[in-house]
Amino acid sequence: MLTLGIDTSNYATSLAVFDTNAGEVVCDCKKFLPVKQGQLGLRQSDALFHHTVALPAMLETLTQKVDLSEVEAVGVSARPRPVEGSYMPCFLAGVSAATAFSLARNIPLVQSTHQQGHIAAALYATGDRTLLESSALVFHVSGGTTDLLLCHGAQDIRMLGTSNDLYAGQAVDRLGVKLGFPFPAGQAVSACAALCQEKIRPKVSVQGLQCSLSGLENQCGKLLAEGREPAYVCKYCLLCVAETLVRMANGAREQYPGLPVVFAGGVMSSDLIRVYVTHRVTDAHFVPGKFASDNAIGVSILAAKESHAWPNSSM
Repeated sequence: MLTLGIDTSNYATSLAVFDTNAGEVVCDCKKFLPVKQGQLGLRQSDALFHHTVALPAMLETLTQKVDLSEVEAVGVSARPRPVEGSYMPCFLAGVSAATAFSLARNIPLVQSTHQQGHIAAALYATGDRTLLESSALVFHVSGGTTDLLLCHGAQDIRMLGTSNDLYAGQAVDRLGVKLGFPFPAGQAVSACAALCQEKIRPKVSVQGLQCSLSGLENQCGKLLAEGREPAYVCKYCLLCVAETLVRMANGAREQYPGLPVVFAGGVMSSDLIRVYVTHRVTDAHFVPGKFASDNAIGVSILAAKESHAWPNSSM
């Protein structure tokens, strides 16, 4: 059985097809939303427009890779997070396309959220399928979240900690755009940071499982004003994010000993952050970039689970 996943986030339009019999993603495609140089994202009306334009062509691309007539359930991220009041108009494009597809084919429509899709994709990509049915500590770190979550699979989610102000992805993107990099700037900031060979001691603000990142933006701006090289400042920014996550993760492990820690979200695509964290957090799981950044893979997996097409937990 095949399931189709659709995600129309504030960053990218993405589609994925999951084969429940093989237990694998058979194809996926993604297109970043166009953002003008120097801008930090799009207005929601513009994002909705670009998603609406992109979806038909992307569905056509999928038909060249897989027979969509074999899809027996379609999933879609209908809102950012599974909490009351969570809403962004950009997700309406995906809901509209998924609803039309399900009605035309008379197949189940499974609505989940963008965050649950991130979690499901990350848990799946660890290679340990039992994590989709058991408890884990999961970080969702992106332009719109810096959340530490206690998850049982991707359906039962409890917030443990978050940022009280700026999100990690916002800090990275604001620095990148200031340096002239395109938005989203994570990949460019990571590439620039890799050029710095100096040792850096990050300064962070973490209280229990809560963090503050607004000071990081100011620190980066001050370093640039003092004449520090962009590579140094990029490395400093990413290491501050990494150290923040380390302290939150180890604090959570004291309360929930024995649970694995899984890192999801676009910011977690950074090799620098991955190396720093894995040396300081035991049983930490980082996943390949396409499973960490915005994607529809987790949404297609959730469509399989919620439509009762998931074979078994040992798959």
